Amino acid sequence: MITLALSKGRIFEETMPLLRAAGIEVLEDPEKSRKLILTTNQPNVRVLVVRASDVPTYVQYGGADLGITGKDTLIEHGMDWSGTAGGSGLYQPLDLQIAKCRISVAVRADFDYASAVKQGSRLKVATKYVAIAREFFAAKGVHVDLIKLYGSMELAPLVGLSDAIVDLVSTGNTLKANHLIEVEHIMDISSRLVVNQAALKLKQAPIRKIIDAFASAIAP
Repeated sequence: MITLALSKGRIFEETMPLLRAAGIEVLEDPEKSRKLILTTNQPNVRVLVVRASDVPTYVQYGGADLGITGKDTLIEHGMDWSGTAGGSGLYQPLDLQIAKCRISVAVRADFDYASAVKQGSRLKVATKYVAIAREFFAAKGVHVDLIKLYGSMELAPLVGLSDAIVDLVSTGNTLKANHLIEVEHIMDISSRLVVNQAALKLKQAPIRKIIDAFASAIAP
């Protein structure tokens, strides 16, 4: 049995064409079903529906053989910025070029960010991407007090909880609606395929078949 961990929403939807390229069709819609284990047209392949932030954990500890999640999630899980897995037991063979967005710093439109980030200064930053924010500001020589939030990040500068936020940005419309502006681009984000290294050794042929099909599907 090959088990693939996916999260609902944009990543799930944009993964479906890649799975079809591998001859795999998911037989149930996770938005309509309460099931967390979805069957496919391949009796030896199933899909786990998990939170995006949990995908690396399921793959690392063998709950899933493969998973698809954003580069942001992988960095927060412990991969370095280049995508190296380190000692996590994860192998990252492909950037799937799906669910693209960016991580940026945003502030209130009336906030003087340029003065606030002079070297040696101190900044209050709200984010759920603590590792990314810490490394980014450390490289700039800016001291930050990090405030971890899990949602509605745009509120933090508006109510004085933080000076800035570090968050995912797609269109930028949510920032504009809340009178925030992007002031620095940290990194581009796309979703990556990750594989359990032990599973790759034990189930090499079927997993390689999926990897190769995905690679062909995203090739220019």
